[in-house]
Amino acid sequence: MSYRDILVFLDATSDTPVRLELAVTLARQHGARLLGVDVSTPSAFDGQWKDSAAGLQDLFLSQLDRAGLNGEFRIADRDTGAWKALYAHFADLVIATQRHETNADLVLPAVPEEVLLSAGVPVLILPPGWRPRPVGKTIVLAWNASREATRAAHDALPLLSRAEKVVLFEFAPQADRLDSAPRLMADHLRRHGVEVESFTWPDAGDSSPVDALFACLDQEDADLIVSGAFGHSPMAEALLGGVSRDLIRNVSMPILMSH
Repeated sequence: MSYRDILVFLDATSDTPVRLELAVTLARQHGARLLGVDVSTPSAFDGQWKDSAAGLQDLFLSQLDRAGLNGEFRIADRDTGAWKALYAHFADLVIATQRHETNADLVLPAVPEEVLLSAGVPVLILPPGWRPRPVGKTIVLAWNASREATRAAHDALPLLSRAEKVVLFEFAPQADRLDSAPRLMADHLRRHGVEVESFTWPDAGDSSPVDALFACLDQEDADLIVSGAFGHSPMAEALLGGVSRDLIRNVSMPILMSH
């Protein structure tokens, strides 16, 4: 199982080269076509960032040629900035970087949260300032038997199937009388060739789900989180539900999310 089309967002910020490097690595691993989409705002072409903004196509095509990959370069509609203009609905996986207040005006506002909630494809989000390192060797799958978590698990199967270790994390699982949801999910993933270890955290009232997840990440030495994204209408003030929002805006490692 592989991703056949991978999309990476490109912008004038200093995070783009490492994001593109990861996209190239994943495209080579999966034999995927790589689509680079310029999501720069008009203001990115003024001041100190203008050379980086103007050079995105050359940067992308040179990396594509060097890696021997098939791919295409596209420019998002800078006038609307809507997620539908960003080509995300034509990909199997989208790679983005979480917004940062120091350069948010350089990137179209739909990236990454509106894309995550609206495009219907998984989004691999890197933290600002992330530096290249292996991604997907040890994966923690945040599981709670919800629609969003189920979607994320299936969207991540191409990565889960290649991982050296997968940990199924659940915070305060219900005491089911007949069957345990984590065990059922672990059995299902094994049908896809994914061996799973379980990590459950009881709710003793002294830790939040996110704090417990971070503790699991530290203990397992993970390099990728897979999680469902719980959200509301993109028009709402808060695009993501509380736990998802805390996770996406505070995590210090890559996270693949699906909604």
